This record gives sequence, C-alpha cells and structure tokens, in this order.
Amino acid sequence: MDEQAVLDAARDCVLAVGVRRTTLTDIARRAGVSRMTLYRRWPDVRTIVADLMTREWTAVGTAVRPATAATGGRTVRELLVDGLVSGVGALREHPLMRKILDVDPELLLPYLLDRLGASQAAFLEIFEEALAAGHADGSVRRSDPARQARALLLVVQSFALSGRTVADPADPALTYEALDAELRTILERTLAP
Repeated sequence: MDEQAVLDAARDCVLAVGVRRTTLTDIARRAGVSRMTLYRRWPDVRTIVADLMTREWTAVGTAVRPATAATGGRTVRELLVDGLVSGVGALREHPLMRKILDVDPELLLPYLLDRLGASQAAFLEIFEEALAAGHADGSVRRSDPARQARALLLVVQSFALSGRTVADPADPALTYEALDAELRTILERTLAP
C-alpha cells in the first residue's frame, strides 16, 4: 500500500467535505485500495487525518526552515524570524488548515489543550536548532533553547490559528499583512540579545 497515495486521497476527501463527512470507504475508493487495507494501518478516519496533518504541516515547516548559519549578510535571527513569519502565513493559507478551521476546528483542540502533536514536535526541533545557531552567532538572546522554542511555538501557533479571528481586511491596521508585521516585531524583540 502506498501511504502517500492514501494520504493524498484523504486530503482530497477532507478538502471536498471536511473530516466529519469523510469515511474510510471514501478514502479507500479514492486511493484505489480496500477498506481492510486501510484498517491494517489506520483504525479510523481521524488517525489518517492526524498523519495527513503531520505530513502537511511539517512540509510547511521544512519549506521555511531557517538556515543555521548566517548567510548573505543576514544573521540567524533574521533568517529565523523570516521563516517563522512566512510559516505562519503559509499555514494560515494552507487549504487543509483553512478547511479544518472552517468545518472541523474541534479536531485541533487536543493539540492546543492536551498534548503536542508530531508536527509541533517537528517545529520544536527546527526552532531549537535555529536558536542554538543564533546563540552561537550572537544574534539570538541566550536562554534555554527548549524553553525559547516552546515560547516561539506558542506565539506563532496563536498567529496561525487565531489570526483570522482578529484580522479585519477592511481596516488597513488589522490586515494579515499588518498582523504579520506585528508578529515580526514581537519575534525580533523577543529574540534580540
């Protein structure tokens, strides 16, 4: 069984009708496998969707992963802040994230209130690596990298998931672009030595 094909099929189903209305039968049909084949790997739709979210969100994190060495005359802190701000924008605009927030937002609650998900753990690893590099080049305020990474996760997660509740496209001071600029300021001031 091609797991990526199953996750692609699950993505198509969720984008079409949301998580609650997606069935294992729908996913199996789109993936061209039997339901029993899916049951061997995933007991239900939510576990497939959890793996799908991990794949999709970590791809965003990997795409905006900051360099761990100063490049092009820019410090690691500058690269980290750029990566975090662009990552928030990418998650906010990601079709799967938008669909889940529109139709099935309760699916995200365990990752906000009860436990870290696999993608959050991957983000923490990316953040800690960049923070350690920023400590080494002197561009990031020295502190415990694990604690700093978690604080960054809390900040960027709130901007990515809750930004739409406070944004107002009709008010130039409250557009996503304006909020992203504020996020950049928060991150710069938090990380500056």
